Amino acid sequence: MGRPRALVAVVAGALLLAGCGSGPSQVGSAAIVGDRSVSIDQVQNLIDKAVREQPYARKLAAEHKLDVLGRAVVSSLVLHELLATAAEKQGITPNYGQIEAQLAKDPLNGTVSADAADENQAVSELVTRTRDHREALTDTYLAQALAEKVVPNLSVTFDYTSIGSMPDSATGATLKGPDAKNAAFDLARQFAADPAAATKRIGADAQYEASLRQQAAQQGQSTDSIPPLTGVGEAVPASQAGVLAASPLFGSPAGTVTVFPYPNREGTWFVAVVRQRVDDKPVATEQAPSLDDASKTAIGMRQLQPLFDQSDVRINKRYGVWDVVGMNVLQNLDAAQGLVLPQGGSGRTQQ
Repeated sequence: MGRPRALVAVVAGALLLAGCGSGPSQVGSAAIVGDRSVSIDQVQNLIDKAVREQPYARKLAAEHKLDVLGRAVVSSLVLHELLATAAEKQGITPNYGQIEAQLAKDPLNGTVSADAADENQAVSELVTRTRDHREALTDTYLAQALAEKVVPNLSVTFDYTSIGSMPDSATGATLKGPDAKNAAFDLARQFAADPAAATKRIGADAQYEASLRQQAAQQGQSTDSIPPLTGVGEAVPASQAGVLAASPLFGSPAGTVTVFPYPNREGTWFVAVVRQRVDDKPVATEQAPSLDDASKTAIGMRQLQPLFDQSDVRINKRYGVWDVVGMNVLQNLDAAQGLVLPQGGSGRTQQ
């Protein structure tokens, strides 16, 4: 009787490991997005196809860096599932006539050269060219349509300061490189743990910035030489936010703290407390500048950020962890280019 009982125990254990409840199992999955699964086989098939067809993929293979490609593939397929969810929620359907017209010219044909200089850009392009082209073009269409629908109704009110451009009020030194990043991350964690400290620090930084401008004016210098470095109670429509509209600032819920590289200001970090996020009523603005396709795609993709938690996305640790700021899979969060943290509480804003 010992062997049958042992066999029953083994089978029962296997069922538990495989997940005998509802929903997809993590076993055999590279990622789970709600009730859908991205399989390990699916990811591996795309990696194999890339190596067969793309010179840059063969370069990665020779350098033993196919893990970089694997993370990019998982990222792309997770975003594909989140786009489908977002489009369904917003009542957006693909314009298949437009997509077929694009497919007839197929801008995704061709290879990524092994000599490509920017690895991140090359890998992203590599994945897009390796995926099913109709599916990839449909994703771009949905992202742009999502931006067109969301932007007129989206605004964010926030307080912010910056690290890396403004001299420290106590020491007069300006932090650079890893020191600036570490200081910005530490400040974001402090803001999340102590909301009162956030209000106090940002207020003090705003006063300090005002004093710097006053000094510049007294010395006959243009105050335009000092870029905006702080702000309190900034209420900004997405249509007027420029590149910030594609940043975590416009993807994070109210009551969160976010830190990320300040767009177009190399070496500077943007640290913000999101006070209010409105996305369900038209925002009265002046004539909004038109958005190019790349901007619309980036803004639409950023609107997937809240769905990561809502869809209970789980990434197989074989590939890494999800970075909510970069909207991609990283080997570990030490490589993250930012944070999104709940203020005064706990939450799964960063996997």
